[in-house]
Amino acid sequence: MKKLLVAVCISVSAFALAQDYSVPAVSPRQKVEQQFSMSKISIDYGRPGVKGRKIFGELVPYGQIWRAGANSSTKITFGQTVNFGGKNVPAGTYGLFIVPTEKEWKVILNKDFQQWGAYTYDPKQDVVDVTVPVNKLADKQEWFEITLNPTDENSGNLVIKWDMNQAEIPLKPAKLDTVIKISDKLKEIQKIESDSNKKG
Repeated sequence: MKKLLVAVCISVSAFALAQDYSVPAVSPRQKVEQQFSMSKISIDYGRPGVKGRKIFGELVPYGQIWRAGANSSTKITFGQTVNFGGKNVPAGTYGLFIVPTEKEWKVILNKDFQQWGAYTYDPKQDVVDVTVPVNKLADKQEWFEITLNPTDENSGNLVIKWDMNQAEIPLKPAKLDTVIKISDKLKEIQKIESDSNKKG
């Protein structure tokens, strides 16, 4: 009976350990969430590595649709209507895709954000596309990376980097004047509440 109990305990312990560990991902999944204006922007994407390969023009062919990452398609969620590279996009979640060329990238937001890679990509589902220049990096970016860099409290850049290439898409609220007015009113309310708490 003791042997059976010990065997069961070992099995349970092994199972518990298996729950905490997994095989390292070849292209680890990354989730980025950041405050943007009066809401948030979040991005969920796979991060492939260069691993000595020629990336753009070979692994990622020029002139063809690319998932902007690895595995399932890259998802980007806007908490408010935004101006994406000069074009307005309603709040919601989109698939982010890229058609690269040597000197510029067409960055696309597509309604289908639940597909694997770009194998079922349908251009009829595109919401917007913007074309941005590609800049050369001084140092190699080994792992594909998407970041959000604020330029002020109501705007910023979506920055995409891999290998020796970088592209940026400017972001700002679709109705900046309205957002600034609402923000100013909220700041007034916060000041009134803060002053009231000090007096209390």
